[in-house]
Amino acid sequence: MSEKIAVLGAGSWGSILASVLDENGHDVRLWSYNPKQVEELNTQHTNTHYIKDFTFSPSLVAYSDLASALDNVDAILFVVPTKAIRSVAAQVATILKEKNLQPELIHASKGIEQKTYKRLSQVLEEEIPAENRKAVTVVSGPSHAEDVARKDITLVTAASLSPDAAKYAQKIFMTSYFRVYTNPDIIGVEIGAALKNIIALGAGALHGLGYGDNAKAALMTRGLAEISRLGTSFGADPMTFIGLSGVGDIIVTATSANSRNWRAGDELGRGEKLDDVINHMGMVIEGLATTKAAYELSRERGVSMPITEAIYQVIYEGKDIRTAISELMQREGRSEF
Repeated sequence: MSEKIAVLGAGSWGSILASVLDENGHDVRLWSYNPKQVEELNTQHTNTHYIKDFTFSPSLVAYSDLASALDNVDAILFVVPTKAIRSVAAQVATILKEKNLQPELIHASKGIEQKTYKRLSQVLEEEIPAENRKAVTVVSGPSHAEDVARKDITLVTAASLSPDAAKYAQKIFMTSYFRVYTNPDIIGVEIGAALKNIIALGAGALHGLGYGDNAKAALMTRGLAEISRLGTSFGADPMTFIGLSGVGDIIVTATSANSRNWRAGDELGRGEKLDDVINHMGMVIEGLATTKAAYELSRERGVSMPITEAIYQVIYEGKDIRTAISELMQREGRSEF
């Protein structure tokens, strides 16, 4: 089965997912808003700003024109930053209407839209009319682009309200090293994917401060409890959070220097200023915006999320990290469950 697939977003994750699809024999069109990046991909077959020491197949073609990338596609994979999802989706909707297309919609971005607090599948459904799309699927799980690039064993989840849509994503992505499971709980998968970046910030900060494995394990475990509480308040299945897009994604993101959220937290823990961390990271740090969204959601819904609140106070209110940790540790004793 060879499909025509547009991959929107040529960052590290988008370009490597495009490579996986290309390797599977699909006609893949990788779109970027940056003409210089497109030229590099098409002439040098590299994407050096995002993925060093990796050469893409010449059969993978990059586009700077969105309409050309979407011509007669069977599926569209969104891998753009959260803040760009709505604007890109609106452009896509106009093109799909003009071309009278109804492709599968998949996204592999991880975040919550600011101010609206909406999951990314909800944003796609709002911006792209039902007559110009099939069901929305999210692909998520413990997956660093750098590891997928070297064909390390990777397992992810394809979640959708439509079993057929989830199976479609499973089929187009499956390789000998990239295994895809299906899950009907799109709410839980999207919330787990977004909020684990908050915990990665905290884990990086603990490392930067010199704390050991006990502290990191405590943060990850109690952080997962917070994610589960917020997710289930929206109707997510609590089992999702002990799966690939819950505990799996937390492990990979909160323990590895490949995670830009972990690296950002590490630098903050070492005393770097937030603006400096953002400026020299060179890529979007999704956990920063997600922390604000999750904190505001927790207050709106009355969900206890003390770790998220502490990280919010450090990032947005300038609280000293060690003070925030001390206050967390001195909270009144309570039952674990």
